[in-house]
Amino acid sequence: MKPWKFVAALLALLVAAPAAFADGLIDNVNGITLDDKGQVLRFNGILFNRDGYVTALLFPRQKRPKAKTLEWTIDGGGKTLIPGMIDAHGHVMDLGFQKLRLDLSDTRSLEEALAKIKAYADANPTKWITGFGWNQERWKLGRYPTAAELDQAVADRPVWLERVDGHAGWANGRAIKLAGVTADSKDPAGGRIERGEGGAPAGVFVDGAMALVAKAVPDPTPRERNAAFLAAQETLEKLGITATSDMGTSGTDWLVYRRMGDLGLLKIRIMSYALGVDTALAVGGQGPTPWLYADRLRMGGIKLFADGALGSRGAWLKADYADAPGQRGLPRLADDQLLNLMTRGAMDNFQIAVHAIGDRANQQVLDAIEILSDTYKGDRRWRIEHAQIVDPADLPRFGKFGTIASMQPVHQTSDRLMAEARLGPDRLKGAYAWATMLKNGAGLAFGSDYPVESPDPFAGWAAAVTRQGPDGEPAGGWRPEERVTREQAWAGFTTGAAYAGFAETKFGRLAPGLRADFILVDRDPLFATPEELRKTQVLETWIGGERVWQRK
Repeated sequence: MKPWKFVAALLALLVAAPAAFADGLIDNVNGITLDDKGQVLRFNGILFNRDGYVTALLFPRQKRPKAKTLEWTIDGGGKTLIPGMIDAHGHVMDLGFQKLRLDLSDTRSLEEALAKIKAYADANPTKWITGFGWNQERWKLGRYPTAAELDQAVADRPVWLERVDGHAGWANGRAIKLAGVTADSKDPAGGRIERGEGGAPAGVFVDGAMALVAKAVPDPTPRERNAAFLAAQETLEKLGITATSDMGTSGTDWLVYRRMGDLGLLKIRIMSYALGVDTALAVGGQGPTPWLYADRLRMGGIKLFADGALGSRGAWLKADYADAPGQRGLPRLADDQLLNLMTRGAMDNFQIAVHAIGDRANQQVLDAIEILSDTYKGDRRWRIEHAQIVDPADLPRFGKFGTIASMQPVHQTSDRLMAEARLGPDRLKGAYAWATMLKNGAGLAFGSDYPVESPDPFAGWAAAVTRQGPDGEPAGGWRPEERVTREQAWAGFTTGAAYAGFAETKFGRLAPGLRADFILVDRDPLFATPEELRKTQVLETWIGGERVWQRK
């Protein structure tokens, strides 16, 4: 054989090799993915092997592998197949416990909440009543609820209920007494006790002050934690989420994930960010863990907090709240404290992700990144979580040092009216500035901050391209210049979210050598109207070439 013919034959064998080693084929699909350059790529068949890797994407009129080389073939019936969605910022165990505890997120008034609390307490004879989801803004209360009001629903047992954003807690009189909080108790650093007559605790504890009551709440049992994880995983699978960042993994959470992995019950992929430096070092020792359980679990980063939330006025601002003169929020760490913690994590090559919502908090984190980048060079991918209210003067700084803006489109649509009240119209120019982040060269990763918001990625996708809520308001979108394109929003929930977690060589798009994580949906999301996109139904969810959920 002539050399050129040998080379040609060898190349032909190499091209055909993926099909020869393929174990499964899903054919006749409307396949769509982003390629490594961010361009839309369409295909109509996907091959993957028993190890859970994509071996080939097949295109119309391309020859299919022989049946004898395959273990099975599925006719996709023309359904749309896209990469699994990734949530760049969520709280896995909190989502699970949401399914198992009292949920007030659907209540529209204090009276409705109190009635639901009483009914739950009557039906659940537990020693403590715990729950979450209350929102005084949605109730249009104009203030925080009180312990005395909560006592109207339940007075004989302690009650502890976290606000929808997880940055404030509401306790009844019994819980406050058991926790030992009195008028003499001091506000802890980064926290605030709401007070009533004579300085007595009024019932709500903000940010760092939550621990004063939470320490008295009994810890969940291992069985309860297992159940919470499985409930969270099923919820994510139903919504087409195949991977998620877990922002604030405790040591106990990590044990749950390892337990699920050991039992073969861990299906979704978790990019874990430890709750603080000490947790990261306790788990990883001297650096990030390896990927475990076929790329389903890794602790690669550390989650820190610069401030609290806008709804509880814990977000740290450069100027007073427009609706609360004299208040500028709650800095969780002094500048040197944050810098020291980021340094400790960076020394051991952990990725650093810092929660920052207010403009002063964002400035604090950007300042720290700039200082640290002189020493810790290379591909660090510093993350700022939320980046909701940013001084326009600071926006260009997100494009430096590889900084990633990890943002949640649904926060903009649900927070819009509250943000206007908290800040006033003149301070919203750098608010939820997705398009500007991209223009400035920042990495953009999208998520939901579940369970603060619904983890539904299609609701987030629609919000990102419209700047409108599910009610279509406001007309034309809120600050529409910050909308992103359909493809940019999709990247935020796939390739951008994977990149933000150092996982772009593992998953996030469909290509040979990457994990076979994909979903079948009932419509083409690139052709659907925003209203149709929001209503997208997931039909099947596959992770690592295994179907883990199917709509009945």
